[in-house]
Amino acid sequence: MAWRGHLSRNLKELRFLYCQTSSASTQAREFVHRNYKDLKTLNPKLPILIRECSGVEPQLWARYEMGVERCVRLDGLTEAQINKKLEELVKAGEALKA
Repeated sequence: MAWRGHLSRNLKELRFLYCQTSSASTQAREFVHRNYKDLKTLNPKLPILIRECSGVEPQLWARYEMGVERCVRLDGLTEAQINKKLEELVKAGEALKA
């Protein structure tokens, strides 16, 4: 998972949106709880924002150069699938630079 150390090279900001109580957001909350420290340690200058809002669908937003943003819905995904979606967003950032 060396790509985790390259988040700040390809992204300008990473945002997690989820509900504090809904079962649909459980996996997203667990992913953030288990992975935030590692992601922040590897990418200390990258803003990683956690937005909790009652009733919101779990989402992962990535902001790239020139204000380009991409969103991935996390509803029903496992922690491993969320990790894969994050990797895809990072790789999409590489493609935008080319």
